[in-house]
Amino acid sequence: MTSPAIAAPPRATMRMQFHKDFPFERAVALAPYLRRLGISHLYSSPILTARAGSNHGYDVIDPTTVNPELGGEEGFRALVAALRAEGLGVVVDIVPNHMAVGGDDNVWWLDVLTYGQGSRFGHFFDIDWEPADPALHGKVLIPTLGKPYGETLRSGELKITREGRHGGLTLRYADHLFPLRPADRIEIETAGLEAYDGATEEGRARLHDLLERQNWRLAHWMVAGDEINWRRFFDVNELAGLRIADPAVFEATHQKLLDLYAEGLIDGFRVDHVDGLMDPGGYTRRLREHLDQRQPGRPGELAKQRAYLVVEKILGPGEELATDWEVDGASGYDFMDDVSALLHAPAGEEKLGAFWAEISGRPADFHAEEEIARREILDRSFSAQLDQAAHALHAVARLDYETRDTPLAAIRRALVELLAHFPAYRTYANAAEGRTEADRPIFARALEKARETILPADAPVLDQLDRWLGGETAPEDQRALRDKAIRRFQQLSAPVAAKAVEDTAFYRYGRLLSRADVGFDVATFSMDVATFHEKAAARGKAFPDAMLTTATHDHKRGEDVRARLAALSEIPDEWAAAVRRWREASAPLRSEAGPSAADEAILFQTLVGAWPHDLEPDDAEGCEAFAKRVAGWQEKALREAKLVTDWSAPNEAYEGAARDLLMGVMTGRDTDLRADVAAFAKRIGPAGAANGLIQTLLRLTLPGVPDTYQGTEFWDLSLVDPDNRRPVDYAARQSALEAGGAVLDLAPRWRDGRVKQALIATVLAERARRPDLFARGAYAPLAVEGPHADDVVAFSRELAGESVVVIALRRPLSALGAPQGLSLRANLLQNDVISSSNALDDRLMTDRLTGREFRLGAKTSLGEALVMPVAFFTG
Repeated sequence: MTSPAIAAPPRATMRMQFHKDFPFERAVALAPYLRRLGISHLYSSPILTARAGSNHGYDVIDPTTVNPELGGEEGFRALVAALRAEGLGVVVDIVPNHMAVGGDDNVWWLDVLTYGQGSRFGHFFDIDWEPADPALHGKVLIPTLGKPYGETLRSGELKITREGRHGGLTLRYADHLFPLRPADRIEIETAGLEAYDGATEEGRARLHDLLERQNWRLAHWMVAGDEINWRRFFDVNELAGLRIADPAVFEATHQKLLDLYAEGLIDGFRVDHVDGLMDPGGYTRRLREHLDQRQPGRPGELAKQRAYLVVEKILGPGEELATDWEVDGASGYDFMDDVSALLHAPAGEEKLGAFWAEISGRPADFHAEEEIARREILDRSFSAQLDQAAHALHAVARLDYETRDTPLAAIRRALVELLAHFPAYRTYANAAEGRTEADRPIFARALEKARETILPADAPVLDQLDRWLGGETAPEDQRALRDKAIRRFQQLSAPVAAKAVEDTAFYRYGRLLSRADVGFDVATFSMDVATFHEKAAARGKAFPDAMLTTATHDHKRGEDVRARLAALSEIPDEWAAAVRRWREASAPLRSEAGPSAADEAILFQTLVGAWPHDLEPDDAEGCEAFAKRVAGWQEKALREAKLVTDWSAPNEAYEGAARDLLMGVMTGRDTDLRADVAAFAKRIGPAGAANGLIQTLLRLTLPGVPDTYQGTEFWDLSLVDPDNRRPVDYAARQSALEAGGAVLDLAPRWRDGRVKQALIATVLAERARRPDLFARGAYAPLAVEGPHADDVVAFSRELAGESVVVIALRRPLSALGAPQGLSLRANLLQNDVISSSNALDDRLMTDRLTGREFRLGAKTSLGEALVMPVAFFTG
């Protein structure tokens, strides 16, 4: 395939979620729209064959083929052809950590169940074939049954069938298929399939005896956390971890994508959940090596363009992405966190924290909430993996007579304390080289906190764990066992962090929901402008092509929900008074079953943050539709919090009471309460919109590659998935872009979202005209003087005589002028000035958002430069 020149690195990406209802074909017609908007690369969700009906693609069952539900390889080629015709590239999400198992569709997994360790895929999956439990030696635990094994056996639900490959004998259970050993076929055929009927006493005994001989052991799904002997994706029994560090596994799972890259159909990759891998850096370096090897054979100009490669990496406080991974950066959660913190007023932190503690009875300090969640999750979901790590460390202890008396139980207790306080997803040590420089402060912080909570008698064990887990290089004869222990620990700390922090504590902590999203440092409430500049500059220096995003398929609240809720940090007293007022008014809607004051307060935050711009409180149909969306979020939020209800044991009475209160507020007869909530959302709506424009402008102009999540060209008032994956009205967005209009002209009608799209199109057009300036231009913060200096973010990008200047006024609630408008109050900034560099002195520039020409001097009045909270000057 010959191709026109594709931007390298990408100028701007748009993330699209493909599934059976939005296959490749649907995106073909959108290629011209993407080009006109200023996008350079379509950034696709995983394209390999996933489980039928998957709405995300991360449950891959066959990595050797392109998903037929999306249109297969033919459909993908057609999409790429359409994109190439518009000069656009393609970045694809890749899933190296795990595959979907269970069911009856993963041929590799079924082969493992058939032949056990003897399977040619037996080493593909991260299975412990010799776990501590001797009953599982040589077997795979299958925690799939909906009720205990004995009860399931008696029920007759386990049926022997001929559904295996080539007519092989299998055990069928609901949607699951479990191949039987070929060695048992003669016995089964001789006795007859009907002889294994679990509903009869004789058949039950015969069936149980047969199952005991298999390469797998069936179990109730709830035993997984305590007994499973293979690594899962987090605690999901349907996703099995891969040993991607094995070259054979890497080749088998990556061949198709690498072939498509070599052919010029893919230009880059985003690596999903890189911290789940045994050796993330080793993996990314190997992937880069394979991409580099194939690069010269790519067609036309593509042979000169190195593959774009970013990783999904959640960085803990103070943690930085390793510079030796051969990647272009992370996928943007770090920027998403930084820009969110920038929008929050520090004055609101203490008052909102005190109010949350008062109304919820839970900690005001997020770290306390996190520690509670980590301990619970270790106990309920990762007991088996914790045991495996403890046993691996116990084996290390037995290698030395100085440490052989260290008890297994003490090691386990010390591990719990270490993991309860671990401040990052994981570290990257190995036995031969020890801990990296970047890992040392992370481990030191965990040890410091663990020493405060551990039993005094166990304190010396922490020192041993410190040494064994990378604090020292291991003697050569101990390296194999130490590496195994380090691997067990590192592949445990990451899922514990994900499940305990993001999927538990984030749903329990309601100080301000805008500061609790994927990848966020929730304990940091706000960030000053100077720190924001420092972090942006550091990212630009280390990873100038890192992805910058503010919305993803995994976010818990849409980018503009967070932007609106950030305004509450400016009026904490008013917010607390409103919640108290609403709780009093909603008292008749509560029952003895619930909900709690905390859950009700979180609900009101959600209603205010996500209230649609065009929804009136007397619109019965619209209010009901919105309530149903919120109800989906509410059920997930309550179950993820795991305080009163959860996925494993839903508390239907409590969930019903919480839903009744929601529906009562949104569809009940008390219109005064609903109107009051709507009025509050309307009150902070303009400030939320201004914040949304600020974070959008910064995403598009700071060093890095800006990513726009599908549909967020308009306001993004979505909630957690699946709400954030709803169909996008692309026709409306195409029509709006064709109609055009300057940002300033569209600002009075900001509710329809066109002003946000216009800002995106305007800035991306400049990026297309000046790609080198934005890709490699110097980033220079500009000094601001005056009463609003702490709230002004100003910087220039400069390269070879070209310049752009970006100015934004954060915390806009009290700065906006006319009610419900986006213009600043007259004379607000008359005493504030911005100082420009010598390169910008006396330069005539144009504000692309208003069309005004403006001359920047050594000292420029912000009152004259800013009409709205954002300005984008070019010259």
